[in-house]
Amino acid sequence: MVLTGSNFILRRWEVGDAPSLRKNGNDERVSSMLLDRFPAPYTLEDAEAFINLKIPEEPVTNFALEIEGEVAGVIGVDMRADIYRKTPLLGYWISPTFSGKGIMTEAVKLIADYAFSNLDVICIQANTLGNNIASMRVLEKAGFKKQGILTASVIKNGLILDECIYTLHPPKTKSR
Repeated sequence: MVLTGSNFILRRWEVGDAPSLRKNGNDERVSSMLLDRFPAPYTLEDAEAFINLKIPEEPVTNFALEIEGEVAGVIGVDMRADIYRKTPLLGYWISPTFSGKGIMTEAVKLIADYAFSNLDVICIQANTLGNNIASMRVLEKAGFKKQGILTASVIKNGLILDECIYTLHPPKTKSR
């Protein structure tokens, strides 16, 4: 499974991806904008454990973002349960070396098209920390709509922050 962007690909995980995943994920500028379950520092063992969880995944919902032969980021949808079973949660990060070039916006569009075409999905949700302006711009450029702000609702690195909630519906579908 490969999704092709203009200067990157989204593909299945491979065992050999761990060194470049660790290299690009072990950056405070990455971990400071993610959930606390993303460890910092990000070790080779962390990268290997993550990849080993994702390799057997069927259907594929999490992709390596490869640029110039190395894993420069991650993007995927977390399929949830209960009333959210058809509304996965989108997550992504990209190495700061490659940020600001439109790559993640294009990757978000690709993964959204993939999810709507291949998974039983009615809506994709994405949440960002209130101080993650770059991620908000990515989502908005990719067609996501801001649904609301949960004020002072999360704690990251000792700071109480807002959380912004975004959604995307498939083309020609209206929310009720």
